[in-house]
Amino acid sequence: MSYLNALRLHFAGQFQANVSTVNNDPAHFHNRTFKSSYQDMQGTQPNGWFNPQGDAAFRLLGCKVTSASMPSGPVASGDAVLQCLVMDSDSRAPAKLVDLDSEQQLVSEIWGLQVRITDNQGQTLLSGDFEPMAFIDIWFRAQSAPPGSDTPAGAMWQSVLRSLKWGDIGHSQFLKALKKEADASGTLSIKFNLDGINMDFTSPDFMCGRIVGTIGPASIGEPAHLVIGRQFMAANTPGNQSFFQPQNGLNFCVARIDPTAKCVFLDLGNALPTDTPGSGVANLGDLVLSAAGPTGAAVPLGTIPASGAGGYTAGNWYETTAGIVVLPLSDSQLQATSAHPLTISGNAQTRISEWKSGAFVRADTYVYRMSPGETASIAVYAMQWGKALANATVSFQLDPSQLQPTQVGPGQPYVENGPPVATPKDILKVGHDPISSKHPTVVTDAHGKAILKVTAGDPKKARWFGADFGIDGQVYGLRPAFAEASLNSGPVNDGNFVSFLVWSGFSAGTPVTWHDLAPVFQQYANLYPVMNRFLDLGNYDSVVENAGFLSLAFGLNLEDPNAMPVTRDLSPAKRKAILSWLADPAHPKGQAVAAVAAAPSPATPQPQVAAAMHGGKAAAMSRRLVLQSP
Repeated sequence: MSYLNALRLHFAGQFQANVSTVNNDPAHFHNRTFKSSYQDMQGTQPNGWFNPQGDAAFRLLGCKVTSASMPSGPVASGDAVLQCLVMDSDSRAPAKLVDLDSEQQLVSEIWGLQVRITDNQGQTLLSGDFEPMAFIDIWFRAQSAPPGSDTPAGAMWQSVLRSLKWGDIGHSQFLKALKKEADASGTLSIKFNLDGINMDFTSPDFMCGRIVGTIGPASIGEPAHLVIGRQFMAANTPGNQSFFQPQNGLNFCVARIDPTAKCVFLDLGNALPTDTPGSGVANLGDLVLSAAGPTGAAVPLGTIPASGAGGYTAGNWYETTAGIVVLPLSDSQLQATSAHPLTISGNAQTRISEWKSGAFVRADTYVYRMSPGETASIAVYAMQWGKALANATVSFQLDPSQLQPTQVGPGQPYVENGPPVATPKDILKVGHDPISSKHPTVVTDAHGKAILKVTAGDPKKARWFGADFGIDGQVYGLRPAFAEASLNSGPVNDGNFVSFLVWSGFSAGTPVTWHDLAPVFQQYANLYPVMNRFLDLGNYDSVVENAGFLSLAFGLNLEDPNAMPVTRDLSPAKRKAILSWLADPAHPKGQAVAAVAAAPSPATPQPQVAAAMHGGKAAAMSRRLVLQSP
């Protein structure tokens, strides 16, 4: 079922994503060359970019239920759910928004988020834990915004809520119906779109933006982060080197056809552009959904008007609907959709379609952190014409093109080259065979699902700065595709691949000493200056003084919002060593050769780098390997 269902509620409000930007520059991981100025706000000196003091907190702010629907139609105005709020936890620390790696910043994940539906007095009616998940389909959404910053971008998250707890929902027929559905699977489906982030550090809304979302039922056995449905595929504008800019106006989106209810649910929430960041939807003309039809002639399925009552450019349409449209279908229209590609068209410049084969394949979870010797099960789902595609052969190959190593260029006088990505190439294996030398394949079952088991080797010091401490492990990309060429029949989504952070092997001494761990602590002290408010992670005495607190934080489950480090980039081997040492930190300090205090800033001011290099997603997009010269 998923959120794209007759039973659903929509909400809208603000989010806060208070990310730290010091760790966004790969060169800042070099302990010996790190300078104190790298922790300063961006300016004319080497710096920590636009938000060095960020604490990674992700919050929901002022979110309200804007509408709700049931199979019978919109809920009655007296239903209590329409007066409800959508909030995060009232009893624990805020969630954290973290990147996989400084050289893969385009799959930012939310960890430790609790979502609550409350009445207008703040009493919890429903709470659930958001399964950690990364965004996808980031794009240049605000058409009139200048490039070079994150402000014009939009993206979406889809996941599930687990560990559901229900309060007194007796005053809401909608919530009772939602609970009935949720009781079967123990989960709910949630999807939300973010855009319009404010990057003006003088504004009270700094690092805040708009969030619009949907909550609905989830079925047992369906993917948690993907809709089995009709997938509309966009092509990038030729020559574009920043956020994805769909050549024909509309971003990637999905629809689900319900033959029983005789309707199509179409999600345009992250597909429609805006004029300015966080504003109303741009006018692309009336949008017509059609099917190719058996003779090739288009069969209209319904129209989404641009203006007038219910028009997508009107007032608060986007906040009220989250961009989801429901169009009724006749028997003949249902027949036309059964095995023919769907198209959405608007004005002369606006068009997006399914692949002509109607097929699509994607990994459900597409971000993995692995230790040497660990095996991950990568589940992929194949579909055709909106239904599970059985007996499809899916192949995989390494694809580092969207990873983001730093390459120094003109106008970047103080930016250092970062280490290479995706090397050594033979680290990811299936069985004993490196994926780099033998592209593995899997075949989907009756549910369109197949699993590839990937085992990680040890990348060792692949990203060390010479003999000094560097970035732990290595990042890789693995792209699934149909082995049958005819099924791959349209534009490719660059973001549709699996990202891996494979940690390096680590062995501490016996007993573990400060000498073993000082480089690790020093690096976190350098990269997360917000911690300086509480303790100096690079100082032995400060760490020992706070050993109890640190033992608690390093020992928490990664899904706990208080888990340390917030970035989730500490390998289990290093975590185990840290906990061992913190239990008895009186062992000799040793000489921490690789850990040094932050060097002083250079005295001579240097030119400011281009805006796109100021540490956000726009900067990461501009660093992608596919854009760099051989």
